[in-house]
Amino acid sequence: MFTGKSDDGWFCLLGQIAPFQAERGYRCEFQLDPTFIDFPRVWLLEIPPKLPAAVPHLGPHGSLCYLAKGTVVIDIYDPVGQSLACLERATTVLGKILRGELVENLAEEFFAYWQGLPCFVDMQSRQMGEQDCIVAECVGGSLCFITDNEERTTEKLKSLDFQVTDKTVLTYRVKTTAQPRPMTSHWPPKTVGDILDWQSTLDRACRRKIHRRIKEGAKTQANAVLILVESPLMTYGFLAFYDRQRAVPKAKLSDRRDSSYGLAVIPMSVLRIDDRFLAERNIPTLRTLTGKNIAVVGCGTIGGYLAEMLVKAGAGTCGGRVSLVDSDILLPQNLGRHRLGFPHLYKNKADAMANELLRLAPGIDVRSLPVDARQAHLEKLDLLIDATGEESLGHWLCSHYQRSTPMLSVWIEGPGTAVRALLRIADSGACYRCLWHHNRRGDLLSVTTPLPSILAGQGCEGLYVPFPASVSVQAASLGAEVALDWANEVYSPALRTKVIDRTQQRGTDDCDPPLASECPLCTS
Repeated sequence: MFTGKSDDGWFCLLGQIAPFQAERGYRCEFQLDPTFIDFPRVWLLEIPPKLPAAVPHLGPHGSLCYLAKGTVVIDIYDPVGQSLACLERATTVLGKILRGELVENLAEEFFAYWQGLPCFVDMQSRQMGEQDCIVAECVGGSLCFITDNEERTTEKLKSLDFQVTDKTVLTYRVKTTAQPRPMTSHWPPKTVGDILDWQSTLDRACRRKIHRRIKEGAKTQANAVLILVESPLMTYGFLAFYDRQRAVPKAKLSDRRDSSYGLAVIPMSVLRIDDRFLAERNIPTLRTLTGKNIAVVGCGTIGGYLAEMLVKAGAGTCGGRVSLVDSDILLPQNLGRHRLGFPHLYKNKADAMANELLRLAPGIDVRSLPVDARQAHLEKLDLLIDATGEESLGHWLCSHYQRSTPMLSVWIEGPGTAVRALLRIADSGACYRCLWHHNRRGDLLSVTTPLPSILAGQGCEGLYVPFPASVSVQAASLGAEVALDWANEVYSPALRTKVIDRTQQRGTDDCDPPLASECPLCTS
């Protein structure tokens, strides 16, 4: 039955939702988006009496979460059929709730119900208990930053134009084994009593930890205490305010025993900005480059993009370091396909790229070596990356660095015809010089026909091989892919090729090249 529109203009219909094998149907309101962009909303007007106070997928005041955004695509040309499908899905979910079953793709729905002031966490350690909190201020207001490394976090704040104003916010971190779920009533929590009642339905041990920390903070001079709760799903938190001016009203017997129950609270939306999380978020099933000592030789058209991708995968964080080696300066003719731009003209590429990485990821450990690679002192490397594309330098690096140092070479062949990467990881693996010998014999070539030879440029600029920046990015992407595989102990195929020129055919499948008998480095 149509009953009109909601406050935000959605069409409202009243009816019943009757799950399969349920004892009876339950009154509900079905709201339809007039633009048919968002999923229909389902609100239970009566909560099944046998349900506990906090259950999955059923939010405050009867809101039913039945689909996770992004898991399905709404067909805008079939509004009636799609609405009926959504109602059927909601009925199925309610039936699973009544039977105590879970729907996996709705596991993170708590984000939608715990909305509060933002609180940023920049912590690498997992230590519980009291934490350091920095309050920083900018034009938009003040925010809390929880940290285990004040220097690193301060660098991140500077990049956001925040000024540190306070370091005295009392903060505790507690752990729970329970997944957070909202209460179907009395939501969101407004007092410490509400918080404790809610936690009692989830994890009584965690409830006791929270209560103990709040009472502990009351003995200090703090005006408020920030509690962070580490759950298996996410970190959430709240601020509890101590009333130092007047006594808290004591309406209940429990309040008379403990005045903390009546303290006002504000939910805090905890947002992780620690380097480990930022690297792991997009590749949760893989190891990242955190903690690795990596050197990139060459910060030109490949190395600049590659260095950025490595940092986004965790390089230079959690005790790791990125070393950038390049003796050249950035010239105007480089701008068309380089990661750096006008602000870095006539600056050393390694120095400029290091500064750019620090701007993008404040607090990382990156050092620049503005010297020829033959003069750089690179020791105790986990991975050496040659992104210069210079054959002679590639041969020198292979000879200078022992085979115990894993080495990744990334280069572009021809005028952007193909991009290749070779990983040397063990005594049995072919080196960059080995591949050179194979290629001279006509083996392991990137394409089936001879590489085109195209040169451009004239005058003082000198000749160069033209290809667009997109080729540089694809070479860097291939290198980053191999580097991540290396971090995950995936060393094969060691030689990888991606043909860019569609008029060409691949000459060699990805493989593990054998040692070349002519190679003076591998057969001596």
